[in-house]
Amino acid sequence: MSEQRPFRPEDDSFHFDVMDDDWWATETAWFSFHHPERKLGGWFYSMFRPNIGIVSGGAWIWDETAHLPWEVPFSSNYTALPIPKDQDLTDIKLPTGVSMRMLEPCTSYALGYDDNRRGLFSADLRFDAVMPPEPLTAAGSTFGSAHHYDQFGRVHGEIVLHGERIAIDCLGMRDRTWGRRPENRPRQAGYITGMADPDTGFLAVTNSGEERDEAAYGFLRRDGRTVPLASGWRTGERDAATGVSTSVEMHLTDQEGRELVANGEAVSRIIINRHTFIDINSLIRWDCGGDGIAWGEEQDMWPMHRFEKMMRAKRG
Repeated sequence: MSEQRPFRPEDDSFHFDVMDDDWWATETAWFSFHHPERKLGGWFYSMFRPNIGIVSGGAWIWDETAHLPWEVPFSSNYTALPIPKDQDLTDIKLPTGVSMRMLEPCTSYALGYDDNRRGLFSADLRFDAVMPPEPLTAAGSTFGSAHHYDQFGRVHGEIVLHGERIAIDCLGMRDRTWGRRPENRPRQAGYITGMADPDTGFLAVTNSGEERDEAAYGFLRRDGRTVPLASGWRTGERDAATGVSTSVEMHLTDQEGRELVANGEAVSRIIINRHTFIDINSLIRWDCGGDGIAWGEEQDMWPMHRFEKMMRAKRG
């Protein structure tokens, strides 16, 4: 595991100058948002491979009407467009349609999307952090040796979806990573988030198990204090016909002994095909007991051959 350090202002910029010439050297920037009443979720995701000069990713918007990427309200997933020259990640407009501008180091970012005048989707949003970026420190996480930082924040502004203006004001998540990320790397894992208010939430990254999935990394945020997980597990129910999650149960304990039990209902989802694996990404409404109602996501990540095996077994 690479030594992790606090996220610094210079980390808002690209890290291309500290990467070696490995083909799989990769840097990513991801932001999520949602509209609970409409059961609508959204992503901006950008993945850069500087040694081959390409950026991939784009934007996704989904709701309860569909979960396949060619049926959801908007899906734009580019694979190999040129990285713009003479632009840094602190202020960049990408050929994928995504734009990002740092407003306050490590804290606030202007986010936009332009679908090249097709009139299907555009966005003008702002992310304001409610906590410092939390570094990944667990060697057993699916993210391996990459530098990885997670951060909750308030996402607010407006999107225009098929001509309709929709106000966004939610608690979302962003992450930043840089390091080696080959396409055959992903194993079965989960990335689960939930936030009830700016001072209350959780993140858990889980590895798959026979009866339940064990937490490899994450944190609890309670009373405005963020404490890494000591242990935890995830289980849930799946739709018999499609294999997607319908409910999720989380049991988490942090390093100070604080506990959280959260029961989640998947209210909408999208399946994103990401080279050798799929990401079944669900918008989740969480009942966190005394911590209240939270909203977040379950990224249910499967290597394709494992998901195929599960579904073939279900079909007999």
